Amino acid sequence: MHINFDPHSPAQDLISFEDFLKVDIRIGEVVEVEDFPEARNPSFKLRIDFGEGVGIKKTSAQLKGHYCENSLQGKRVAAVVNFPPRQIGKFMSEVLVLGFSDENEDVVLFDPDHSLPKGSRLH
Repeated sequence: MHINFDPHSPAQDLISFEDFLKVDIRIGEVVEVEDFPEARNPSFKLRIDFGEGVGIKKTSAQLKGHYCENSLQGKRVAAVVNFPPRQIGKFMSEVLVLGFSDENEDVVLFDPDHSLPKGSRLH
């Protein structure tokens, strides 16, 4: 599957509301950030706390275009928490952090404008 980053591209194929509900998107807090020099593209390893229901999950994310380790520590992020784990080199990623690509295809994190409890689900 190829993701089209062009903001002028048309919307993707229609999906049902039931399909949308299958995607479990939650708010979590970054509790640990580590450089990931072995990654093919500049990346961080993150540990994210999604609260009691989901717990702490790990992921890798290509966020170095706009973020440093200090700016990510304690940041609230949105992530898909029900994808199967994915091997990235020697690292097992458990969730997919969500963001939008800017004009340089650097990721800008999805950032709610109000504080939400860890584990809050997008609907």
